Amino acid sequence: MLLAADGYVFCCPENLGTMSGLMKEMFDRSYYPVLGRIEGRPYATIIAAGSDGEGAQRQIDRIATGWRLRRVAEPVIVNFGAQTPEAIAAPKQVPVKAIAAAHTIGATLAEGLRLGLF
Repeated sequence: MLLAADGYVFCCPENLGTMSGLMKEMFDRSYYPVLGRIEGRPYATIIAAGSDGEGAQRQIDRIATGWRLRRVAEPVIVNFGAQTPEAIAAPKQVPVKAIAAAHTIGATLAEGLRLGLF
């Protein structure tokens, strides 16, 4: 799947200061099979976090650096401020501003690819 894409938007929640297990599993399974085959492709990230989201962001950026991907948008970290067990387990309402930012990232990546900018 990664080989078929011209660019990537990596989205995941931050869990315990790191990217989610499912995202890590995707990177674990994909890293070596695509190494050396996707250099220069654009990427962006969107992280949902209970506090700062920086741990997950750093992990994804390190992997993207290893793949030689090119960041084309500032990271988006949606901070839900969930710090208690109840708040962490509660359903979340994604703010309209965060949804708009995600839409803009996807549209910008798609248009940049269409125009040959990335």
